[in-house]
Amino acid sequence: MLTIKDRLAIALDLPNEHEAIKLVDRLGDTCQWFKVGMELYYATGNSIIQQLRDRGFSVFLDLKLHDIPNTVAGAVRSVAAIGAEFLTVHAAGGPAMLEAAAEAASSVPNAPQLLAVTVLTSMDQLELAAIGIDHSPENQVLRLANTASAAGINGFVASAEEAASLRHRFPAAALVIPGIRPAGSAIADQKRIASPAAALAAGASFLVVGRPITQAPDPAAATRAILEEMRSATALST
Repeated sequence: MLTIKDRLAIALDLPNEHEAIKLVDRLGDTCQWFKVGMELYYATGNSIIQQLRDRGFSVFLDLKLHDIPNTVAGAVRSVAAIGAEFLTVHAAGGPAMLEAAAEAASSVPNAPQLLAVTVLTSMDQLELAAIGIDHSPENQVLRLANTASAAGINGFVASAEEAASLRHRFPAAALVIPGIRPAGSAIADQKRIASPAAALAAGASFLVVGRPITQAPDPAAATRAILEEMRSATALST
C-alpha cells in the first residue's frame, strides 16, 4: 500500500547540482520522490541521480525519449543501471519506438518502469491543431495511451483532465499527473491543470509538483500543505 508521501514527486527543474541539492536539503524528509528532468540531467548527468539515491530518495527520470527505435532502445539500456524507478518516453514516437523501448527495458536487470508521455500539460486544443492534430486533447491522450499499452507500456503521463478516462480504460495503469496547481498558485505556462485533490479524485496514481513547491518561500511547508490536501482527498474517497 502506497503512502501519501509515496504518491508525490517534486520536480527538480533547476539549472545545476548545487541548487538542486540545496533544495533537497531544505525539503528534508517531507518527500520521498524527486523528478529529474532534462534541464538538471543535462547539466549534471548521473551524479544527481546517485546523490538522491544515496540520500534514500526515489527518482523519476523524465527524459521524454523520442527518436528512432534503435536509438531509444539504446538510451533505455544506457540509463537502466542508474537506478531510477521511472523513465519517460514520448508516446508520439509511435508503435515501433515504444515496442523497442519496452523490449530494451525487459532485457536488462532493475530497469525503470517506463511511462509513456501522451500530451504535454502545456498543450491545449489550439496547440494540438497547430501541429496538425485535429482531435481533442482527451482523444489524443487515449489514442496514444492505447498505442503505448499495445507496445507493452502500462504507465502514462497525462493531465488530470484525462485521468478519469484513462483510469476507466486502464484500471491497473500507473497514471502520473503533472500540471498540479494548489489553490492560489500561478498557472504559468500550463494549460490543463488541476488541484491535488481533483487529480486524485480523477484516478491519479502519482502527482508531480514543481514550481508551487520549488519557488515557494518555504518549500517544506508547501510540500506538507500539498500532502495534507492529498491525505484529506483520499480519506474522503474511501
